Amino acid sequence: MTLAGKTALVTGAASGIGAAIAAKLTAAGATVAINYRSNAAGAQAIVAQGGAAAAFPADVSIPEQATQLADAVAAKFGRIDILVNNAGSIEPGLFGAIDAAAFHRQFAANSLSVLLMMQAAVPHMPATGGRIVNISSSLATAPLPSTVIYSAAKAAVNTMTQGFARELGPRHITVNAIAPGATETPMTAGIPQDIKDRIAAQTPLGRWATPADIADVAAFLASDAARFITGRVIVVDGGLL
Repeated sequence: MTLAGKTALVTGAASGIGAAIAAKLTAAGATVAINYRSNAAGAQAIVAQGGAAAAFPADVSIPEQATQLADAVAAKFGRIDILVNNAGSIEPGLFGAIDAAAFHRQFAANSLSVLLMMQAAVPHMPATGGRIVNISSSLATAPLPSTVIYSAAKAAVNTMTQGFARELGPRHITVNAIAPGATETPMTAGIPQDIKDRIAAQTPLGRWATPADIADVAAFLASDAARFITGRVIVVDGGLL
């Protein structure tokens, strides 16, 4: 499975799942644009690993910055063949303690950013088509206490994935999503070990996912091997759901 000759843009790629995806696509031969919001050191560390890669700063939840990012990547590399929407964040909050500002932040970071980047990147995709991979969450269908707004925002990603797959199909652009389960990333580093152990024990494959587990699926969906798959949300959670 090769991505030689392809240009990929991965948002939120300075650490965790995004960094693993960027590294995997680079290893597969793609030229990779590594987007970051504030972690410049993390993005540059991935560039330093080798391969054809460059770092691009932008907050992809802001319309102007999303457009500028896609334009900058296309200007540098000629086009965008693959878009991976990985940028996002979570703000835990229980019922009764969620205000409007927190709601809007969660939907901006996790849903609006996906819409903005799709609309910014698609005009730079060639007439032969392209690949869009959105990173959702298994919480979108099985929310846990304190994650409901984040989960709802990721459910919106699933809906956009399915709907835009229909709209972009005639342009030979596939749109799919990956819904990771519990994954060892900086975002989950603060979860108490006893909770991590309980989730692992409930998972048929007996462990949490690693970023590489998610990156392998993203590389498949970005490749020609997945050319007839679109509008799908693939849950990668070791069988927990």
